[in-house]
Amino acid sequence: MRREWDPEELIAAWTLLEEIIRLRRAKALGLSADLFGGYSDRLVASWRARAMASHPSDFAANRPPVRLTLVAALAWSRTTEITDALVDLFIGLVSKINTRAERKVEKAIEAEAEKVHRKTEKLFSIAEASLRAPEGTVRQVVFPAVPGGEATLQALVAEAKADARAYKARVRTVLTSSYTSYYRRMLPKLLAAIEFKCNNTAYRPVMDAVDLLQRYADIPNTTRHYDASENVPIQGVVPDGWLEAVVDDNGVIERASYELCVIVSLKDALRRREIYVAGARRWRNPEEDLPADFEDNRDVHS
Repeated sequence: MRREWDPEELIAAWTLLEEIIRLRRAKALGLSADLFGGYSDRLVASWRARAMASHPSDFAANRPPVRLTLVAALAWSRTTEITDALVDLFIGLVSKINTRAERKVEKAIEAEAEKVHRKTEKLFSIAEASLRAPEGTVRQVVFPAVPGGEATLQALVAEAKADARAYKARVRTVLTSSYTSYYRRMLPKLLAAIEFKCNNTAYRPVMDAVDLLQRYADIPNTTRHYDASENVPIQGVVPDGWLEAVVDDNGVIERASYELCVIVSLKDALRRREIYVAGARRWRNPEEDLPADFEDNRDVHS
């Protein structure tokens, strides 16, 4: 069966790949992530601006220490900017594919809603009866408003619960399909390009899950499950609503669904600044944004 490619998904995946390649080239220069760690952002920015405004002849006229500092400041700053852009893109894409999956399922459900036999009519009857006798009890007012009374309402509730479960299952299916079709092949490259770090032990399961994905980066996707000997973090990584899609009745863990849970958890942790990125600026260690005397003067800065 021929696969129908989604143009938007293809463009997004290609953009992600381009940013990964750009960051890989920048990192090939071998500049340390903390090269300018002891200098203020304003000073490094001034060196970068000076380098940007310089002509080749200007660099040649400078003494080697000055020349190297300016070039390093420019290259290092561009690396941090590319890193930030890649993290932004990653967060945006993960959020977008989830939203697109929900919208796709909602449209399908709206199209199917017309097939439900007289459900809207029953709900209208309940609303009308309730408004006519707002002081009455449910048994006196609501039950008689629909054919079949209490049994019909119980059936409606059961159907609604089943629909809710079915909705979540359908969203999971669409989301997993989108991920495996377009973005999964980018995951090893993304994990190789970005170094995630964390100082909060509460998010250790997410970091361990990222490490697991990195270890399996070279294992073909045709290997659908993790080895039984693997310690796969579940709590803090896989939401309750995804457990049935990730872990089967025998405790076997499905890789694609688990990977999706990991990148969503990673996205959430990044947005909360609980996990940060080495070599980034906006997504750097949040402790670097604190004043140097924060620990000694915590009361003053709080």
